[in-house]
Amino acid sequence: MKLDILAIGAHPDDVELGCGATLAKEIALGKKVGILDLTKGELGTRGTAETRATEAKNAAEILGISVRENLGFADGFFVNDKQHQLEIIKMIRKYKPELVICNAIDDRHIDHGKGSKLVSDACFLSGLIKIETTVDGNVQSPWRPKQVYHYIQWKNLEPDLVVDVSNYMEVKMKAVMAYKTQFYDASSKEPETPISSKNFTDSINYRAKDLGRLVGVEYAEGFTVDRYIAVDSLFDLK
Repeated sequence: MKLDILAIGAHPDDVELGCGATLAKEIALGKKVGILDLTKGELGTRGTAETRATEAKNAAEILGISVRENLGFADGFFVNDKQHQLEIIKMIRKYKPELVICNAIDDRHIDHGKGSKLVSDACFLSGLIKIETTVDGNVQSPWRPKQVYHYIQWKNLEPDLVVDVSNYMEVKMKAVMAYKTQFYDASSKEPETPISSKNFTDSINYRAKDLGRLVGVEYAEGFTVDRYIAVDSLFDLK
């Protein structure tokens, strides 16, 4: 399956939180989108790897994702080395995305920054013809995405670009709240975490609203980039 966008997260729910509205918008515009989770989120304080898998499936269905895979890397302990890079390269070459969207370049959770650099490196290496990979016995062709974008997570990083998602926040929030074990639930008996508070859930909305305010729309999601974005004309800008 050829994808237009492959969104990658260190944990199930990273993608929904970071760029769920953008993905919903692109899907509505006819783009084919997939999600790749690096870990099962097994070290999470609340829920289990099994509940996270069910929640991830439900969230993908809400967003209209074409395919979702999980590489099963060790939550908290994966590293940016050849072994891990090659597994991501196989996925990039399998789905041939035009764009890859991945974790924040710097964040509170150590897996986010690690995952960001790991994916960026793999995207570059995936285009090198002398790196050989096979899937199901078939030799893969090199493929390098045209651009790598990084969504913003816990920290308020300065975005390099923002996307107007004014009509897609509702579907994003439905996808986020599909992770019932992770986020605010007044009746939950699970331990409290930084992301289980009502304040955190509310912050998803008010961050998008504030970014929207800055660019003259109702809601927006922000991204940073590895390299400059080129446009054909200054009038391409909104």
